[in-house]
Amino acid sequence: MMAKQKISKNDRQNDQDKGIIAISVQGFKSLANESRIEIRPLTILAGANSSGKSSIMQPLLLMKQTLEASYDPGPLLLNGPNAKFTSANQFISRMQKDSDCQAFSVEIGWYAKHRTLKVVFSLNEDQRLEIREIKIKKDNRSLHLMPNQSTDDFEKAFSKFIQKKIEWPEARKSKAVVRNRCFLDIDYRNIDIENFSLSHSLSIFLNLSILEITLYFQFAGKELQSIIHVPGLRGNPERVYPMTATGPDFTGTFENYVASVIAHWEGTKDDRIKRLESMLTDLGLTWKISAKPIDDTQVELLVGRLPKAKRGGGDFVSIADVGFGVSQVLPVLVALLVAKPGQLVYIEQPELHLHPRAQYALAKILADTAKRGVKLVVETHSALLLLQVQTLVAKRDLDPNLVKLHWFSRSDEDGTTSIESADLDENGAFGDWPEDFGDIEWKAEGAYLDAVEGWSK
Repeated sequence: MMAKQKISKNDRQNDQDKGIIAISVQGFKSLANESRIEIRPLTILAGANSSGKSSIMQPLLLMKQTLEASYDPGPLLLNGPNAKFTSANQFISRMQKDSDCQAFSVEIGWYAKHRTLKVVFSLNEDQRLEIREIKIKKDNRSLHLMPNQSTDDFEKAFSKFIQKKIEWPEARKSKAVVRNRCFLDIDYRNIDIENFSLSHSLSIFLNLSILEITLYFQFAGKELQSIIHVPGLRGNPERVYPMTATGPDFTGTFENYVASVIAHWEGTKDDRIKRLESMLTDLGLTWKISAKPIDDTQVELLVGRLPKAKRGGGDFVSIADVGFGVSQVLPVLVALLVAKPGQLVYIEQPELHLHPRAQYALAKILADTAKRGVKLVVETHSALLLLQVQTLVAKRDLDPNLVKLHWFSRSDEDGTTSIESADLDENGAFGDWPEDFGDIEWKAEGAYLDAVEGWSK
């Protein structure tokens, strides 16, 4: 048995401060009003079908696939591997009541809530999507960038942001603000600092200030591209899988990489293959998994037919010949093992095709990953999974500060989404929670007992 690595409270806090720590969306589908969720190592999105859970993450997925495209698709790539639309009108909310009815915004925060980057997209007169503005916030200072911003307005805004009076030269080149995929950025080429009448120290300061702004976009782009997306539709198990890259970046959706990652682990004797098999055993699915390269372009996945090893060797079959549970949970487990502290992993319905016992056991695997500092955003309909998370907290096996719950519900009147958020206390309990989650099971059981009692009279 491997010894447990001790992680200090400071280490856990540092991991929580890594990567994206908050998401705010407005004007996207049913999220008409500004809707914000905090991201912790184990962030759970719950709610009824079509309540808006996926909508809080889809803007990030749109930006991810835009940044990963092999060409410049414009402000957003609408129809890609992570999110599929054919028109911006399909997601820009019609429920907004102000002048921004043809716009939506997404804001991400990082570094202990002291840094935010907000991008506002809108439809122009030709009904084409464009970036309306970007707002960068650092502590109590903010900077607005707009595509048609005059040079004078940019200079004033920039000087205010860096809190320094800069005498900009009269002879200037073209605009300093340019579009870079789904961001607006500062173009170094259009700011000729050598022509400024500045002292050496102020010139260095200005260079560093401009660099800091560009790093905002580099950081945001890096974090968005590093998102590991495990969608709810993970495909049917196949006889063979195409050979792919094995990281560290995973463009598109993650299920395409699973077979090759497992083959790489086996070939390099990476201990994560053993940890993966241990997870599958804990879920009661299989005791062994192996990736067999067919040629340079294809790999076959084999699994133990029985949930536990039998004396005398293996009884291996293709993953296509066992239940859907193995093939559907495998992308989830491999994603958890490849993710690094601070990296965001978005998993839709991890409990898909799993027996209730396996759903309950999966919560422990998710919790252990969260304790490593990985940022999990888990969209689930499993009351059992949530109950096990509460139990782990009550048993002192999971710090409640690592967990954040978000419940999504839609108004019957206008269809807008609202979000209720909750923390767990040291006993794993939380405050009032909407009735239509775990209480449904209690109501169903009560209705059954009432029916039996009624017939027995």
